[in-house]
Amino acid sequence: MTNTDTFFGGAPEVNASAPGRVNLLGEHTDYNDGFMLPVATPQRTLVAMSRSGDDHFHFYSPTFDNTVTFPHNGSAPQGYGSYIEGCIRLVQAEGVEVPPLRVYVTTNLPVGSGLSSSAALEVATLRALRALLGFELDDVKLARIAQRAEIEYAHVNCGIMDQMASSLADETSMLFIDARTLEHRLVKMPPDTSLIVVDSGVARKLAASKYNERRAECEEASRKLGVQALRDVLDPASVESLPSPMRERARHVVQENLRVLEAADGVSAERFGELMNASHFSLRDDYEVSIPELDELCEHLRAAPGVLGARLTGAGFGGACVALCRAGQARQAAAAALAAYNKNGRQGRILVPVPTEQKGQQ
Repeated sequence: MTNTDTFFGGAPEVNASAPGRVNLLGEHTDYNDGFMLPVATPQRTLVAMSRSGDDHFHFYSPTFDNTVTFPHNGSAPQGYGSYIEGCIRLVQAEGVEVPPLRVYVTTNLPVGSGLSSSAALEVATLRALRALLGFELDDVKLARIAQRAEIEYAHVNCGIMDQMASSLADETSMLFIDARTLEHRLVKMPPDTSLIVVDSGVARKLAASKYNERRAECEEASRKLGVQALRDVLDPASVESLPSPMRERARHVVQENLRVLEAADGVSAERFGELMNASHFSLRDDYEVSIPELDELCEHLRAAPGVLGARLTGAGFGGACVALCRAGQARQAAAAALAAYNKNGRQGRILVPVPTEQKGQQ
C-alpha cells in the first residue's frame, strides 16, 4: 500500500474533501423532478492532487489498493478512475487547461452502503481541481458537472441529489432540493434530535437494474397522466386511474413529494418520524424497492429507545437504513437495534453516530 509521500514524492499541491450523504425524505423523486431532504454524513472522501511531471495521469486509492495510469490523451479503465477522469474531461470541456495529474484518493465512506461514495469522490475531485488550477466554479455548477461525470463516464444514469448534497449540505442541517429548478436551501433538523444510520450488510445487487425499471415506469405514468413529470401531479387521487404497477409507482412519488414539502416547512420531531415511517412503507409496498433485511432493520430501529421513525435510504435492495432519534440517545438506540438485527446472522454495522474507535480516522 502506497502512502502520499511515496506517491507524490513529498506533499501534494492541494487537498480537498467532500462528504457522503444520507437522504431523510424524498427517495426516487429526483429523476421525477421532485423534492429531497438529504444531510451530509460525518464520513468523507479526501482527494490529494498534484501535477504529475510527465505526460500521464496517475491515480491511486488505498481503499482498492489499485493504481490507474493512462496517457494525457488516453482514457481510464472503468472503475473509480473513470469518475475522476470524467471530472477532468468535463472541466477541460469548460475551457480549462488541465495538465496530467497525480491523484490520491482516501475515504472512510463505506462503498455500497447507499451513502453516495461516488458523488463524494466526484465533488472532492472537482474541489481539488478548482483549488489547484484556480478557475471559478460555483457549488451548484460543480454538482452538475459531477452528475454528468457519473452519467457520461461511469455510465450510471443518476439524478442530481447525491452531487448537490455532497457539494452543498452540512452535517447539522437538511438540504431541501428542488430537482427541476435546483432551488435549494438549508433547513433545520427537528429540534433536539440526532440521526442513526445502520448498514444492513446487504450489498445493493439489484439496485441498478430495478432503478432503470422504476424510472421507465414513472416516465410511462407521466405520459399517461399528460404531465412532464410526476412532480406535476398535485392530487394523489389522480394516479389511481393508472394500471398497475404504474399506479403504485406514481402513488409513491406523489405522496413522497408531499412528505418532503411538509417536512421542509417545519414539523415536530414526532411528525418527522411519522413521515419517515410512511416513506419506508411506501417504498416497501408501492415502489417495491425494499427487501426483508431492510424491513427488519427498520423494525428494530423503531423499537429502540428514543427512535421516532426509520426508513431505508438510497436506491433500495440493500444498503443502509436511517432513523431519527431523540438527542443523546442515538448510540444506545443504534447499539440495541444492531444487536437485535445481528442476532439473526446478519452482518449489520453502525455508520452514524461514528463508532468511537473510528473517530480518530475522521
